[in-house]
Amino acid sequence: MTAPVPVTVGLPVYNREKFVGASLESLLSQTFTDFEVVICDNASTDGTGDICRDYAARDRRIRYYRNPENVGANPNFNRVFELSRGKYLKWSTSDDRWEPDMIEKTYPIMEANPDVVLCYPKTIIVDGEDNVLGEYEDNLHLMDDNPATRFIHLIERIGLCHQHLGLIRRDQLARTALLLNHIASDLNLLAELSLYGKFYEYPERLFYRRMHPESSSWKKGPSTDAVEHQLDFTDPQRRLGIRNHLLHRHRAFLRAIHRAPLTAHDRRRLDLYVLRGIYWNRGFIIREFVEGLRDRFRR
Repeated sequence: MTAPVPVTVGLPVYNREKFVGASLESLLSQTFTDFEVVICDNASTDGTGDICRDYAARDRRIRYYRNPENVGANPNFNRVFELSRGKYLKWSTSDDRWEPDMIEKTYPIMEANPDVVLCYPKTIIVDGEDNVLGEYEDNLHLMDDNPATRFIHLIERIGLCHQHLGLIRRDQLARTALLLNHIASDLNLLAELSLYGKFYEYPERLFYRRMHPESSSWKKGPSTDAVEHQLDFTDPQRRLGIRNHLLHRHRAFLRAIHRAPLTAHDRRRLDLYVLRGIYWNRGFIIREFVEGLRDRFRR
């Protein structure tokens, strides 16, 4: 059996021939070199697979896998986790890139702080041509000892969801539900992960997040157009028929709370917090439910 490595870099890919080479170059040029790269190709129909296979042939750290069909972005992320062998997992995306010392700087934080479950760097937003659009503030340095407080702070502060692309303790990630099949389930994953440990924001901007029309976050919100754009990533075959995304999100919060090893006081505190969220969002939840019924009858 192959010995485990300290870090697995997991790269789920689909139709990113324009960007995947630059993304891989930024990963393979890391100054911390004791890692493996697991690529899981979601049945790309462009040149992405050829590019990845070429890199795998030239660098023994890379393992390349290909799904027989596009299973959706979230199951592909989960598949990368299943294939990983490192003590830490660093999911990556095929259109973003990283400074070469990202792992070198975040790895010691994880080693020195066993109560930290995730260490991610600060962010710069770039466009499809690598033009800098601005600096982004995540504000998710969640170092409070209380898991319920971390959970609430995450939900109230989070904007863009990309912190899970930092360094994560694999054993703690395995305790979560991973990524689910509703829209924005990366928020659920981060919230659940905050129940198992602290989040450390490394104070240097080592991550370049690329925003372009094909990226998953290009269109967000409750509009039909934005939902369809998100479903292209979450459920590309339109097999799941999930429309009640906001209700699924809150239900997943409650399930995460009851899976976690919380005190009765913290569990009650978070249950009430999520139930209040359902009440405050009841208009959107009802609208999603009605639209889902209409969609079912149309089919």
